[in-house]
Amino acid sequence: MTQLFFFSDMPLPADAAAVSLLLLGVLFGLQHAIEADHLAAVSAIVSERKSLWSSALIGGLWGLGHTISLVLVGMVVIFLKVQISESTAGYLEAGVGVMLVFLGLNALRKIKDAQKIHAHSHVHEGHSHVHVHAHNKEGEEPTHHKLSPRSVFVGMVHGLAGSAALMLLVVPTIQSPWLAVAYIVVFGVGSIGGMMLMSFIIGLPFHFTADRFLPLNKVIRLAAGLFSFGLGLFIIYEKLFASS
Repeated sequence: MTQLFFFSDMPLPADAAAVSLLLLGVLFGLQHAIEADHLAAVSAIVSERKSLWSSALIGGLWGLGHTISLVLVGMVVIFLKVQISESTAGYLEAGVGVMLVFLGLNALRKIKDAQKIHAHSHVHEGHSHVHVHAHNKEGEEPTHHKLSPRSVFVGMVHGLAGSAALMLLVVPTIQSPWLAVAYIVVFGVGSIGGMMLMSFIIGLPFHFTADRFLPLNKVIRLAAGLFSFGLGLFIIYEKLFASS
């Protein structure tokens, strides 16, 4: 096993080195969750939700899909010695851009279609009151009551795109194949935890404005959709056109 130098110039014992490597994998996975393209994708999905639990679960499902892709690609690279070329990595990242564009457009479409605001007035104990209501399309189940596999798929696309850097920069430095697989797994676990936390935080403004401040809620949802759409276009341009 490769001697690892994390904290000093003295090599750590093999077991301590492995534990240190895996702990770093968790930390790097947590950090990985705050990358802009990840936040853009989750923001576009979370913008449809009212429940904080649902928002956090979306992040967890994203992390699950992300980890599935990383582990599958990692097993192929580690045990079958398949290499990921730079051109392939570029196309995979461009695919993330395309996905972000569609997520952004879908978020913008749902702002337009989902709710129509109107007011009802009635008299209660001699006083007239006005209440603001919002209704979904007739017969449409509220989005925040449903959880689809979309978040898992989005995470898998991000995992495929991010696998290239992980396999090129980290995995080749680990001589034990099973330790390399374990690193990928704990990296994925860290990304699950990190994205659940970030999705919960992202969901806060949507949660608190969903029923109380509907115009503000629409503005925030608009910003999330435009962020995803704009970043997606930028990634597509950078990966397919800027370097050519």
